Amino acid sequence: MAMSMTTGGTSQGYHNVFVYGSLLADEVVQVLLNRVPSSTPATLPDFQRFSIKGRVYPAILPVENKKVLGRVLKGVTNLELDILDIFEDIEYVRDTVEVTLVDNLGKLQTYAYVWNNKNDPDLYGDWDFEKWKSAHMKDFIEMTKEFVEELELPESKSRVETYNSFYQSVDGGKSSMP
Repeated sequence: MAMSMTTGGTSQGYHNVFVYGSLLADEVVQVLLNRVPSSTPATLPDFQRFSIKGRVYPAILPVENKKVLGRVLKGVTNLELDILDIFEDIEYVRDTVEVTLVDNLGKLQTYAYVWNNKNDPDLYGDWDFEKWKSAHMKDFIEMTKEFVEELELPESKSRVETYNSFYQSVDGGKSSMP
């Protein structure tokens, strides 16, 4: 992806990205992007956040009269957006959505990663960030570090492959999640 240079600066784009799962944790964002962009709390109307069987991260899908609480990462660069795209992998589609900012109720157009399989039978219930933090964040950060190291390699694995091989080695191949 070639970046064109303009006189007096770069044509570096900046993006807003609504996050609602593991990327609510500054520690995960720091490992992934090597910095934590400024962020603001926001809600995404007419979407629902689901747990996914066999995964520790959540999915969102459009559901009327529901809302998802998350935050908007602001000033995400083109390169960082590429990293997020690779991290979210083929399971998600990057969509443009409109969120409501919690502090001033303003509306903001932003990207969000929406679950690709709208009829996925593995989606259930809700996903709880605080429970995830205590149960899964430490391992998830380690998996994310592996993912970032893989990104440097010419033949890098997809995030789903990294996730699956990491959690198989942690669990001995069987999921013993409560």
